[in-house]
Amino acid sequence: MEKTLILIKPNAIQRGLIGDIVTRFERKGLRFVGMKMLFMTDEIVNEHYAHLKNRPFFPYLKASMQAAPIIACCIEGAEAVDTVRLLVGATNSRKALPGTIRGDFSMSGEQNVVHASDSVENALIEIDRFFAPGELFDYESAVTRFEYGGEESQKFM
Repeated sequence: MEKTLILIKPNAIQRGLIGDIVTRFERKGLRFVGMKMLFMTDEIVNEHYAHLKNRPFFPYLKASMQAAPIIACCIEGAEAVDTVRLLVGATNSRKALPGTIRGDFSMSGEQNVVHASDSVENALIEIDRFFAPGELFDYESAVTRFEYGGEESQKFM
């Protein structure tokens, strides 16, 4: 099964949205295999958002990501990266469709409640950035056979 990373951002934590966000992924049939709360250090923010470091909004992004703790989550499922991206919605929350996490819980392009890995390759890099060996768990889900059908269930169990 494919793994991906989501970060529940400080603005979502401050607004009491943790449970709502986690529930969306669980109801879809994705499995949480790692979760922890932490403060993002300068080093982690600079590394994680290195591709945005020269953008004019970077200081605001950095300040918002350090305003409160984040919750880093590793999620697993079939085509997890693409599935999570669909559930999360467009980066600019005003353009995110209703029914998506950002579309339902945010009005901002910057304060958009969650980060989600954008590719399988980046997911692996980001998971390693936030989780040490031994912090991810492999376990059998009692409901996998009800979430995937026929041939799929054999592939993902």
